[in-house]
Amino acid sequence: MLALRRALAQRGVASLSQLGRAGRAAQERSYASAPMLSHFLQIGLSSTASNAWEKSCYFKIDFKIDEDASVYEAVQRFAAYNIGCLVVVSKEGKVAGIISERDYVTKVALLGRKSVDVKVSEICTSEANMVVANTSDSVQDCMGMMLARDIRHLPVVGEDGDVVGMLSVKDLIKELVKEKDEMISKLTDFTMGRGAYFEHV
Repeated sequence: MLALRRALAQRGVASLSQLGRAGRAAQERSYASAPMLSHFLQIGLSSTASNAWEKSCYFKIDFKIDEDASVYEAVQRFAAYNIGCLVVVSKEGKVAGIISERDYVTKVALLGRKSVDVKVSEICTSEANMVVANTSDSVQDCMGMMLARDIRHLPVVGEDGDVVGMLSVKDLIKELVKEKDEMISKLTDFTMGRGAYFEHV
């Protein structure tokens, strides 16, 4: 027992009860850090494509263009709405593809073609090659799709498969920053003892 007391004294611990209290405190800190980490890893998972779309610049505009329209009309729409992409629809109103500023630059301007003489259907990405997000997909999933295909815009489809919205990479970044700021605020309150925001997971 004397040897144990000497060993505890060398570690700056006065008694076994103090050692027990220190152990419990360390355990509580580890319990607290686990949910903090898990919440950081969930940034981008709580918000959906639908949430981001409702705050997008595309939300209140007509982001569709007829496949028989000229590329010049598409460029006019890009400039008027300060956007970079439009969904292309057929005469029947069905989605036929997607056209972006990049399509205009690489397939019209750089080739010396006149935008008034080229139809949207000639240069757009066809519906078969489109990458789309469901309204229920997470923001993190949407960002993954964009990075995987090196694209900056993502049409959003509803349960019936019809396109209901459009997301830009800027929309997703705004949503991720919002979630990150909310998480930092909660962590600050947690460390300052202003509230118990985390549950054990």
